[in-house]
Amino acid sequence: MRLRLTRKKTAPRDGAAEREAHLTLLSDHRPKFMTTKTHILKLIIEQLTHDLAVQFGAAKTAHAASIHEENIPDNKYDTLGLEASYVAQGQANRAQDIKQALQIYGRLSLQHFDENSAIRLTALVSLECDDGTTKTVFIGPLEGGLKVRDHQTEIMVITPASPLGRQLIGRVTGDCIAVGSGSSRREYEIIKVC
Repeated sequence: MRLRLTRKKTAPRDGAAEREAHLTLLSDHRPKFMTTKTHILKLIIEQLTHDLAVQFGAAKTAHAASIHEENIPDNKYDTLGLEASYVAQGQANRAQDIKQALQIYGRLSLQHFDENSAIRLTALVSLECDDGTTKTVFIGPLEGGLKVRDHQTEIMVITPASPLGRQLIGRVTGDCIAVGSGSSRREYEIIKVC
């Protein structure tokens, strides 16, 4: 924020006119909120908590369906109950993965980056695509593809093992990278790292 010193004439005190300096905070057209990594980490944990609750509920529903009396097989070709048990197991496995991610994100230590710092885990990176669009990514240990929204900014979690993550690790602000091949090839410039 910029500060501007202005002078304002005040009402006379003790028969004498005084001039006092007043500081006026001027808006420099920046949004009143600033995206912070701590806030983004909180959003990621909230989203994972929500996803865990959804997966847990779905696993319970699928398990109940797999043992429901209507799904008891009438013959060896009736596999509805078996299929429901496979679905329940898959959803329980996914819930376990989310639970593990929640524990890891809960213990995650956020690192500080400046314009000369090499990108690594916990970096928040702003990229400008060759078509002029921008994208913001958070390099996290797990749950690549998870998206969270902070005000008007969508932040996607990527892992160091993802194609974009592999290209970003070790780079600094101002570097250019390319991801994909053929018609899906995209070039990005790293415009900010924090």
